[in-house]
Amino acid sequence: MANPNILSANNIYGDTDYLTPSSTSTVVLLANAASSNKVYKIESIIAVNSSTGSAANANVAIYTNGSVAQNSAPSGGTSYPIASSLSVPATASMVITDKTTSFYLNENTSVTIASSVANTLTFVISYEDIS
Repeated sequence: MANPNILSANNIYGDTDYLTPSSTSTVVLLANAASSNKVYKIESIIAVNSSTGSAANANVAIYTNGSVAQNSAPSGGTSYPIASSLSVPATASMVITDKTTSFYLNENTSVTIASSVANTLTFVISYEDIS
């Protein structure tokens, strides 16, 4: 499980993914599989509350198993929180991380998310796919 040397990268692609969890369970937002020969530089994660009436809590973590697909439950790893029970007011957005707090998502890790209210928070992640 080696990550590529980003100094000698052949490709750097900008990408944005998004997901609105349909339950309150933790799910994968972005996974970097083992042996992908990639590293992702996470530039920003934003939680957007589409509710007009109530706040919802956002949870974001790095998970030590990147072998599951987006919107699947994480399994077989350990969760390390980035944001825990962060309240996102109704009709508002909350920046979880941005360029000043960017981080690398190595092989066999993932970013997981959870919302305290189903179908309320949309999580948007922008990243560089480096290989």
